[in-house]
Amino acid sequence: MAATNHAQAIKKDSQTYLTTALLQLLKTHDLDTITVTQVVKRAGVSRMAFYRNFATLDDLLTSYFAPAIAARFQDVLQHVPANQKLLAMGQFFSELAPTLRLAEQRGFESIIQRLFNDNMTTYYQTTMENGPLTAVQLKYWTKFMSAGVYAIWREWLLGGQLESLTAIHELLATLQTATMQALTQGAD
Repeated sequence: MAATNHAQAIKKDSQTYLTTALLQLLKTHDLDTITVTQVVKRAGVSRMAFYRNFATLDDLLTSYFAPAIAARFQDVLQHVPANQKLLAMGQFFSELAPTLRLAEQRGFESIIQRLFNDNMTTYYQTTMENGPLTAVQLKYWTKFMSAGVYAIWREWLLGGQLESLTAIHELLATLQTATMQALTQGAD
């Protein structure tokens, strides 16, 4: 048992060192110019340690960002009243702004967007499961809304946050309501 705990601790340390090294390199280099060799050298671990934990640098970034993004969505789903969910998501995006800027500048935004869309899809499917949409409508509506919400928040955050947070919330609520109504009225 002690050997297993020790092995797990070493694995966790390796993951932490590798993540820290990659995030440090991303401050000055684009993701597509960083090599595994550079990351392991900076982390002070072997290539084997990298490949025991990750297949690619994208996998490393995904493993770092996925839990934080999922935890925030889970928090919003379980603990935030329905009438405050958009505000909570707005706060989350404000907190995510520096990461989003770095991701956009350094070429790993697709990872953040994929994680966001996956969680947003789960969020909508969970909150809308007893709603008026058919299963097919819900499937495509969630994809549509997830992509749209991400695009609006991205534009707002990277564009300098010129509009108020309230204006963005109202826009998202209007789009969500309008698309929902269009689908349900079309079914009548």
